[in-house]
Amino acid sequence: MLNKIDRTILSLLQLNAHLTIKEIAAEVNMSITPVHERIKKMEAEGLIEKYVAVLNRKKLGQSMIVYCNISLTKQSPDDFSIFNEAISQMPEVVESCVVSGSFDYILKIIVPDMDAYYLFHQQKLANIQSVAQINSFFVMNEVKYTTAIPI
Repeated sequence: MLNKIDRTILSLLQLNAHLTIKEIAAEVNMSITPVHERIKKMEAEGLIEKYVAVLNRKKLGQSMIVYCNISLTKQSPDDFSIFNEAISQMPEVVESCVVSGSFDYILKIIVPDMDAYYLFHQQKLANIQSVAQINSFFVMNEVKYTTAIPI
């Protein structure tokens, strides 16, 4: 069970994983050793999975976000496995979720531009044997983006 200090530590790390133990300790009004121990415990328990750098996709030339609703030909374990394996090999797909409702998956895809998405759609996504239908939605403006999970 997380207490208030643990939650504060996690919140601070989500905002800036470069914070030192000393800086975090000052924020939670504790000494360095117990803060370090708490962080190591949360890492060991899997609460903290990894530390990453969040990159500016636009500055890297990846300015288009596309969401795709995917329907499979059948909702069989084999079809799900085929699709999961195929998209796991596609770096353009940055998120994939199995969903309930009128389609089976929602994908978040990041590509440089419409031409790149067209090639991705035609050469990769549409060629997965278990795909029956693809509906694409193009992001015009990103209103809110965060990697932080509410704690």
